[in-house]
Amino acid sequence: MAIKVISPGLSTSVQDLGRPGYYHLGIPEGGGMDRFATMVANLLVGNHEGAAVLEATFMGPELEFTQDAVVAVTGGDLPPKVNGVEQPTWESFAVKAGDRLSFGFLKGGARAYIAVSGGIDVPVVLGSRSTYVLGALGGYQGRVLKAGDALPVGQGAGVAGRSLPADLRRVQPAAIELRMLPGLYWHRITEAAGKRFFEDTWKVAPEADRIGYRFRGGHPLEFVAREQPFGAGSDPSNIVDACYPYGSIQVPSGTEPIVLHRDAVSGGGYMMLGVVISADMDRIAQLQPHTPAQFVPVTMDQALAARADNRALFDRARAHLAG
Repeated sequence: MAIKVISPGLSTSVQDLGRPGYYHLGIPEGGGMDRFATMVANLLVGNHEGAAVLEATFMGPELEFTQDAVVAVTGGDLPPKVNGVEQPTWESFAVKAGDRLSFGFLKGGARAYIAVSGGIDVPVVLGSRSTYVLGALGGYQGRVLKAGDALPVGQGAGVAGRSLPADLRRVQPAAIELRMLPGLYWHRITEAAGKRFFEDTWKVAPEADRIGYRFRGGHPLEFVAREQPFGAGSDPSNIVDACYPYGSIQVPSGTEPIVLHRDAVSGGGYMMLGVVISADMDRIAQLQPHTPAQFVPVTMDQALAARADNRALFDRARAHLAG
């Protein structure tokens, strides 16, 4: 079976849960930016939670099915339509050979996840089917989809009519708070600058993608004066090169924080204020440009508790769908 791409949408790519284990070689983990939505979409159609799906950003694709299948759409509120008839999100539904799946206008969030029974069956590269566009690696020919592409789909009967109750779905809060652990370079800014960083309301810049989310609108950082070490460069935000953790926050020249996301590079010469905790990275994936947000400091214990809560929510979703 194959799915014909009639229209690719704005930026649609094949993603699964990523390719861990190659970050030391400069290859990021990648995978679906909203992991919860990725896994639930798969479970809704009867796939393994790590099967490959389509990640659509801001605008959905138009797809034609060559065989019967079961589909589910999760994540951002991007209404799916079969032959022009709207279908529910967070619920699996059947499509027949010749049917066309399209999407209405985005009502909330930023990224939708489209799972098909059997999974998108592109080749496995370094343990994953995820697309890493910067490296032209994985996915469908290492790139986002184009009109005329034919996506292979694996074998899977699928189950239509499964849905995830609203109380088990991730809901984006009205006031966005991004919890972070201050990092090794926090001492590089003044105490007053650190206080203002957490007090300020930042807004998502248009430059927000799979590599990283840029924020604007807060006060520029004030750096503690020092003599730059050899190899660090003249900008006060420069350091001698270091590794960049997933979720780390750079502030080039001290003006615009950038939270590194799934396809970010693995190292470089900017200091990192800290790291957004893993429990909030899915939240960032659903932020639209100009959305206001605040950074909130947490302790390691609080970060671990949030991660446990995150896993518990998915465990409840998995148990519900298994039942």
